[in-house]
Amino acid sequence: MYKPLERVIVKHPKEAFISQEHLSQTWENFNFLEEPDFNEALTEYGDFISILEKYVPNIDYLPASSVVGIDSLYAHDPVKFTSQGAIILKSGKESRQPEATVYKEYCKEKNIPIIGYLTGDAVADGGDIVWLDDKTLVVGHGYRTNAEAIRQLKEMTAHLVDEFIVVQLPHDQGEAECLHLMSFISMVDHDLAVVHSRLMPVFFRKLLIERGIQLIEVPIDEYLNLGCNVLAIAPRVCVIPSGNAYTKQKLIDAGATVYEYKGTEISFKGTGGPTCLTCPVVRTNIDEGGLK
Repeated sequence: MYKPLERVIVKHPKEAFISQEHLSQTWENFNFLEEPDFNEALTEYGDFISILEKYVPNIDYLPASSVVGIDSLYAHDPVKFTSQGAIILKSGKESRQPEATVYKEYCKEKNIPIIGYLTGDAVADGGDIVWLDDKTLVVGHGYRTNAEAIRQLKEMTAHLVDEFIVVQLPHDQGEAECLHLMSFISMVDHDLAVVHSRLMPVFFRKLLIERGIQLIEVPIDEYLNLGCNVLAIAPRVCVIPSGNAYTKQKLIDAGATVYEYKGTEISFKGTGGPTCLTCPVVRTNIDEGGLK
C-alpha cells in the first residue's frame, strides 16, 4: 500500500454527486456531515487529481450509475486488489452495496481479473483491509466488516499471504458512523505508518513496533480532520487533506514528501480522505521489478 502507484480507479464527483439538486436531495440519507457544494467539489477534485497525475500514469474513472449513491465518490471500498486480481466486496453500509455490482461489470469491461466475491451474509468494506506488506493482510472486524466476510477473505487469500491478522475494532461513535481499520492507520512506507493510537488494540500497536514500523501519532483534532487518512503514491511520497499541520510536519521530519489538497467538500463532509477517494489497482514491486 506504499509502493509506486501505477494504476488507480477513481470516481469523479460529476458522476457521483451529479448536481447540486441531487446532493440536496440525498446528502442526509447517506449520512454526510453537511451538504457538499457541487461546484467547489469539482474544483477540489481537480486539484486532487492534478497531484495524482504527477506520479500515477494510469488513472481510470468509474462511470456514472443510477443504482449507486453519492458515497460512490469513495472508490476504495467496494473492492480490494491482490497481486492476482480483484476481490469484489459487499459493503456493511446497505446503501452502498449496489456499488459492488458496478465494480464487477467495470472490472470485466477492463479485463481486470476477479479472484472472488463475498457471498451470503458476508459484508466488508475495502477500508477495513490493509496490506502491511506483500504477504501480510490485516482485516478489521467491526460494524462494516463481519466475521463471515473475514472467513471468506481468509480462504480467498490463503495462497497469497503468509499472515492473516484480524483486528477487533472499537465501538467508538457507534454503528451509524464510519470507523474503518484505515481510519487509524495509513502505511506510508514499509517502515512508516501514520496512526491514531487511541483507537488501536494494544496487540496490533505492539506488532507494528516489533516489525520496525515507525509510528507517526496523529493528535485528536487532526484525526477528526482526516489527518490519519494519508495516501502513499510512492514510498514516503503522500497526499494528505490540508489543515493537518502537525501530521504534515512529522511526515516531513520522517523524510516524506507531502502534497496537500483542500478536501472540505469531497473529503471532510463525507468523511472520506485520499485513501477513500482512490482504489489502487497496480503498484510497482520495486524489490523484484515486477508488478504488485
